[in-house]
Amino acid sequence: MTTLVTGPKPTYCVFIRLVAEGSQVDGRVPYATLLAKGEDRRQRILAVAERLLARNGWRNTSLAQIAKDAGVTPAGLLHHFESKEQLLNAVLDARDADDDAHAERFDRAPELIGTFTVLLVENILPDAPLHDRLLARYRDAVDIVADIIQRGQTEGRYRADVDAAAKAVEIIAFVTGMETTWLLDPSIPLAEVFKGYAEALARELERMSPT
Repeated sequence: MTTLVTGPKPTYCVFIRLVAEGSQVDGRVPYATLLAKGEDRRQRILAVAERLLARNGWRNTSLAQIAKDAGVTPAGLLHHFESKEQLLNAVLDARDADDDAHAERFDRAPELIGTFTVLLVENILPDAPLHDRLLARYRDAVDIVADIIQRGQTEGRYRADVDAAAKAVEIIAFVTGMETTWLLDPSIPLAEVFKGYAEALARELERMSPT
């Protein structure tokens, strides 16, 4: 018998696939249809939230406004997201998932960059709802980049005199700053700018061959 549980909770895809094999609610509507509609509604709410947050910020965006623009009732929205903070975290989850799947999100999903930038600015203060998560995300990113540089130094590919931690901070700051500047002026060829920076960075880090 195939199990529904693949982790802490059943996944949508596994559950839908199993119940689609024949289960129905009172002989009328398949569970799979209900779940698929629910997931579509959830994704629509997320898409609307991303757009409104990027335009108005989280302080000036209400759950009622998101529900109205998404075509659901406030109760329907709360069925998927129990609070504004939970919805904000879901928006960041979507952004992180997009990062994992697509390297050049500025071409494919620019609204995610705008949403993240607005949330970042609005949550700088320690008492803001997403401050701890965004700070941890930033520190994780710096650690990952620093570790890559340190491995290159250990393997003899990168210069040993480079401060890996400081260079990692510089790289993350450059990427974040360029994305923000691009939001202000979308005519900037961001892919070309990143490519040029990466090439210059590689030249800076590479260990000079002995003459």
